[in-house]
Amino acid sequence: MPEAISLRPASTHDAGTHHPGRTSGSLPSRRAQRRYRVVLGILIVLAVGFGFGLLAWDNPMPFGTPGFWRIAELRGTSIIVMAVVAICQAMATVAFQTATNNRIITPSIMGFESLYIAVQTGAVFFLGAAGVTAVQGVPQFVLQILIMVGLSMALYGWLLSGKYGNIHVMLLVGIIIGGGLSSVSAFMQRLLSPSEFDVLTARLFGSVSNADASYLPIAIPLCLGAGALLLLNARRLNVVALGADTTTNLGLNHRFEVMRVLFLVSILMATSTALVGPMTFLGFLVATLAYQLADSHDHRYVFPVAVLTGFVVLAGSYFVMKNVFYAEGVVSIIIEVVGGSVFLFFILRKGRL
Repeated sequence: MPEAISLRPASTHDAGTHHPGRTSGSLPSRRAQRRYRVVLGILIVLAVGFGFGLLAWDNPMPFGTPGFWRIAELRGTSIIVMAVVAICQAMATVAFQTATNNRIITPSIMGFESLYIAVQTGAVFFLGAAGVTAVQGVPQFVLQILIMVGLSMALYGWLLSGKYGNIHVMLLVGIIIGGGLSSVSAFMQRLLSPSEFDVLTARLFGSVSNADASYLPIAIPLCLGAGALLLLNARRLNVVALGADTTTNLGLNHRFEVMRVLFLVSILMATSTALVGPMTFLGFLVATLAYQLADSHDHRYVFPVAVLTGFVVLAGSYFVMKNVFYAEGVVSIIIEVVGGSVFLFFILRKGRL
């Protein structure tokens, strides 16, 4: 006789679907949670180590003396600048890639660096070598941020509004505007005298030394405010990452969410660029590493790893280049070369991140 078939529903245990320690969250297993904590801990240790190394290494005064702390205080300004840049670049790039649903492009595509270079070049072209001084100072710093944010939001509002609003058209227009500003800047630079060009070149490379301590009371609140708003909206960003149709079906206004993200991104990028100058591939490098290290799609976990990775990359690069190779001025060039190489690597892999 054929074996009788039981119609009793199989229990969860019988079906073998019960997995102790597993959840449906962003970190679905204890192993994933433990791995994330280990990665976060390592990044914190590296960040603290490089930060303290920049303060104490090669300090000519004995540790603990008033002279030691005076020198450490002067070096501390650079560390604060690195932290601000790390927060701005990391969070802006991760959020921008989510809003555009593309892990390859960065906020730099919208022409922030090109606008910065155009402002600096125009000042030297029309005012001479004294033009560099003319674009420095707190009022000029605030003005540069306002111009960058204003132009970017005008671009977003124009190209994302209306019946045919399209984020891909916005990106293409941003590329064209950035290319046009770069061409105008290159034309003016060719007409400068060698001495004026040398003065200008020092400002066109992204460097912590470009930052003025008087800018920090403005840069820090902007950085922390925009970064905190992005972190508070991390769950909404998780939904936006699913695409326009899914976001709308889940009850969110996709265009409004994207506009809000792009506004905060423009504040972060304008602050970073006006503070230290252009760092085109730093954000891409940091965001790519953060996704790999966090091993999660949840922005609540990606953002902290991205910020810590950005600080470790900046502080570690400055520490090594300053104390090992005595070439602190080429740090941004090294970061751009490494970031550009990573960018080309993923392009050749057809963007499979």
